[in-house]
Parts: sequence; C-alpha cells; structure tokens
Amino acid sequence: MLSPPTLGKVIMSQLQDSFGRKFHYLRMSVTDVCNFKCSYCLPDGYHPDGKPKFLSLNEIENLVSAFGQVGTQKIRITGGEPTLRKDFTDIIRVVADNPHIKNIATTTNGYRLEKHAQEWFDAGLRRINVSVDSLDPKMFYQITGENKFDEVMRGIDAALTAGFERVKINAVLLKGLNDKDLPRFLHWIKNTPIDLRFIELMETGLGREYFEAHHLAGADIKAQLLADGWHLDTPSADDGPAQNFSRSDYKGRIGLIMPYANNFCASCNRLRVSAKGKLHLCLFTESGVDLRDLLQHSSQQAELIERLHGQLAQKKETHYLHQGITGVTQHLASIGG
Repeated sequence: MLSPPTLGKVIMSQLQDSFGRKFHYLRMSVTDVCNFKCSYCLPDGYHPDGKPKFLSLNEIENLVSAFGQVGTQKIRITGGEPTLRKDFTDIIRVVADNPHIKNIATTTNGYRLEKHAQEWFDAGLRRINVSVDSLDPKMFYQITGENKFDEVMRGIDAALTAGFERVKINAVLLKGLNDKDLPRFLHWIKNTPIDLRFIELMETGLGREYFEAHHLAGADIKAQLLADGWHLDTPSADDGPAQNFSRSDYKGRIGLIMPYANNFCASCNRLRVSAKGKLHLCLFTESGVDLRDLLQHSSQQAELIERLHGQLAQKKETHYLHQGITGVTQHLASIGG
C-alpha cells in the first residue's frame, strides 16, 4: 500500500504506462447485449451467460469520476449495442456532468438513432460513430443479419440534423463481401460531411477460419487512396492509432484503422472497461482486472485510482497480433470493441 504522501502524487498524475504512453481516452462499455448478428462479431446472435448484471448508473458515475481525476478527457460509451440500455440518456448525462470530460462519444449500430438523435445530443453527447458495413442493402443484411439499412441511414441523417460535432461511419473491411463498396462510400462522402472509417478485420479467439477467409489488409486500401490523390493528414492527439486522409474536393474524410501495421500500438491512448466493470489494458492478450469492488462508493476513489495506476505498469508494448496471438477475447462485443 502506498503511503499517503506518495498516493497523493499518484492520484494527481495522468495515467501513463512504462513505455511513456499517456491515456486520456476511455472506452466504457455499458452492455454486451446486441440486437444485430454481424458475421465478424456475433454471427449466432447474442447469448447471455446467465443473467448479466451490468454496471449501474451509480457505478458508472464513480468510474467516470476516477478516470476524470487521472487525465481522461474523452469517453466513448460502447457495447454490445449501448443504446439498448433503457437509461442510456441518463448515462450520457452522468458523463456530461463531469467537468473533466471534454469529449463524449458513442458507437452504435444506428437502429435507435432516427428517433433519439436529438434527445442524446441535448443530453450532452457530441460525437457518434455508426456502423455501416455496406451501402448495398442486400450486403448490409448479409453482414449484419438485420434488414435495417434504410432505418440506419435515416438515423445518420437525423444525427447530422441534430448538430453533432462529428459523425463517423465505421465499416469493417471484409474480403469477398464489402470490398467492392469503396466507390459507393467515396461517392457518398463527396458531398456529405462525415468521417468514414475502414477498420481492418482483427482475428479474435473464435475467428480463425473467418479471418483467413475475409481478412483484407488495410495497407492495400491506403495505397489505393494515396494513388487516387488522397493525402495523409497530420495526426491529432484524438486520432490514436487511426490514419486519416482528406481531399480538398471532398467534404468527408477517410480514416484507416490498421492493427497489423508496423508500430500500430505506439500511439495507443485508450483504455477499456467492460460492462461488468473489468479494466482491459488492451483489446487482446489479457482477461481484465476487476474494478467493481471499488465502484460502490465515492469514498473508494483513492483506492480505485491507485489500482488504475498499478495496472498501467503491467501494460504490454504491443498486442502481438502479428504473431497470431489473439488472447482471450472471444468477440469484440464482450468488451466494447
């Protein structure tokens, strides 16, 4: 146990690992339930393990408070599908009420977006990522298992109308499925001010066969973009490992998240907490450290922060995906992607 003077210094310092990386971004899952059946994540749909008990609003408030004290400025509310929580708007307000948090975002499949975009914006949400893996309704249905393409697209329009600072579209690159969609996506962002992010397929604990069949290297897309006149933007502190590209004649931008690129982990700036209160230092390689016992009362903040600092010392330099080590993560919905 740290002595009180030392503990005071630790509490006031930003989360940093032994490789000098500083962490100001928390991806906070609030449920692992999802109503879509995306082929690269939950192909058989969501199946609960018993009766799950996800973090309560009070536990979320205490978690956000602790992370805010150690330098966290951005929180992304994730899932599963986070908007399935009946108290999702209340969760947004809890995060927005914390003075340390400057950027509040969420990632959603968009199925509730059309009806609730303005409500969420008014509660304090400012950035939103919507998963749209294809602009072909038939391929969208094939990948997601849901015939909701038109509904999701109307939701994106509602988000743009509501006034979000940034609307991003996430698409997982899948060879033999949506790899022919790039021209459609480019046509869409020509006159639409959104950020389109292509995410390279990552192998998880249950996905070897799927990965080998559908992995498409992000480096190939990058080469194509550069050849077509797109320019690599100077990275900002908010970008993390993403590489962003722009063209003066396009209103939208393109981002690439390429976990198999060299030095991908060098710019890591994010931590994850699962819907059941486990801290994950990486999307892969480890099973998480329980924080829930220290989320019950605000009086536990100092001890919680001490645990956070102690765990950051254990963070590894890389995810080791290049060596085929996928860790214990069975699917990305389990810890919020």
